[in-house]
Amino acid sequence: MSEPLTHPIQTGNIRDGGRAPVAVTMLAYEVYSHVFDPQEALITGDCRGGFGVGELIAFLYARSFPRSEWHARVDEALCGLKLRP
Repeated sequence: MSEPLTHPIQTGNIRDGGRAPVAVTMLAYEVYSHVFDPQEALITGDCRGGFGVGELIAFLYARSFPRSEWHARVDEALCGLKLRP
């Protein structure tokens, strides 16, 4: 079985970073693009090393709701989110 296509993501070890399947990052990117503006460099890693883990959580959470709620749901997910490095 071949390795899945991946995009870079930010992890606690910023120098080494991490990777997440494109199937996951593109779902998060769909929400990001709707809430903010499209910025393809974010998923290619050319912008700050990709999504952070907390961002992936927030965008994927928001995606489970109607598109009209995405902005509010991203804010809801990020409010009080604490991740240990």
